[in-house]
Amino acid sequence: MQSRKDAAPKNLTGLRAIFLLTLSAAVLCAAAFAAPLPQTLQPIKSAGPQLTPNSAENVAGSNVCAGCHEEVVKGFVENPHARLTASHPTDRVTCESCHGSGKAHVDSHGDKTKIFNPATASTHDVDGLCLDCHQDRHPDFDRSAHANGNVSCLGCHDIHQSKADNLLKASQPTLCYQCHDDTRFNLALPYHHKVNEGLVQCSDCHDVHGAFERTPLKSVSRQNAACVKCHTETAGPWSHEHSVVKSEGCVGCHTPHGGTNPRLLNRADVNAICLQCHSPSPAITAGTPPRPVHGKQAPHQPCTTCHLNIHGSNTSKDFLGSEE
Repeated sequence: MQSRKDAAPKNLTGLRAIFLLTLSAAVLCAAAFAAPLPQTLQPIKSAGPQLTPNSAENVAGSNVCAGCHEEVVKGFVENPHARLTASHPTDRVTCESCHGSGKAHVDSHGDKTKIFNPATASTHDVDGLCLDCHQDRHPDFDRSAHANGNVSCLGCHDIHQSKADNLLKASQPTLCYQCHDDTRFNLALPYHHKVNEGLVQCSDCHDVHGAFERTPLKSVSRQNAACVKCHTETAGPWSHEHSVVKSEGCVGCHTPHGGTNPRLLNRADVNAICLQCHSPSPAITAGTPPRPVHGKQAPHQPCTTCHLNIHGSNTSKDFLGSEE
């Protein structure tokens, strides 16, 4: 009994220490979450107009703007933004929704410094203004290649003149080619994805408004997702997986836009692609990848004569064809 009495205070002391440690960790976590983000991680915010509906500084709707900007106001009726007026009558989309209060601009007889003009504003301010409404659809735009390249929303969208639902200045791929000349060259090579023919669009594979990868593919968890969306026969899952498909991705063997080799292979000789990993070497005596059993002499060319299921197989660990 005496030993049990002596042990009780020690147990209580241990519990107090655990409680105090947990409490300290909770306080530190709360302080970390409350701390402001570093400047490089701050979301894009607009320095442009910050208005509330029916602001006292607003002029009497777009009719006042039409006095000087008749062509712009007249064409805005066909603008996709104008459709919000019918569906949200209490929160109408007008000129001042983007340009800010027009009262000082009107009272000064059109002083351009008295109104927010996206055409002369900084890229950061323009993007922040658009994201005030479009943040839900494009939450990752601030980490996109376009944002990092200082390309604002107005680089691709024409808010007043375009009648397209997405307000693009031009249709794809013409719009994309204005900056991506290297891609236009590749898509003109003998073997290419049918982008110029209109069967595939750039946005079918790329998320231009933001992605977590270096190339803004519409894929986060798997780099091949953009490819297997169309090339479903290569998707798997397979009982025997070709490891290179996961480690290198489709681009380990194929050029994504276009090239001079059939099947968009990145080398003219299919054996040369295989031997990048399966190269004969005294150091490779067993295991994966194994050294080739055959040489490259006929009739053992190419490797895919026997190894047909090179993307994966449910029957053969060597990816042999149906006649195995």
